[in-house]
Amino acid sequence: MAVYFECLTTTDISAQELFEKSLSIDAHTGSMVDSGEQAIAGVTSGQIGLGEQVTWKATHFGIPFRMTSEIVELSAPRQFTDQQVRGPFKKFRHEHIFFETAQGTVMVDKIHFEAPLGPLGWLAERLVLSWYMPKLIRVRNAYLVKDGQ
Repeated sequence: MAVYFECLTTTDISAQELFEKSLSIDAHTGSMVDSGEQAIAGVTSGQIGLGEQVTWKATHFGIPFRMTSEIVELSAPRQFTDQQVRGPFKKFRHEHIFFETAQGTVMVDKIHFEAPLGPLGWLAERLVLSWYMPKLIRVRNAYLVKDGQ
């Protein structure tokens, strides 16, 4: 059974600028400094585009992970989707949606994921990943919208 959650972030940064920052490998690396996340293959710096892949190396809970994701949908500056091609999840899909309102730009992250290992993975989803994954997205988004980035 998959886990689904959404994160909403509001900012005064334009949708175009936030869209571009969200596709930046360098901004992602900067936002994940606590896990030592590094782009090690595919697009490793600059902006990633439709059909392109990046392989990330990171340490979470003291365990090293590698995950390759691909941009499978892109409609600038309104939305893009990245999806795991290889990695620790049975399934992982992240939709990024951007729109402007009277209060500023709203960025919506829609995350669907499923851990491997059947019942053990289900337990990990409920006990750890259901709170840890939204936390990572909130940290990333706070980094993207802070001034001067």
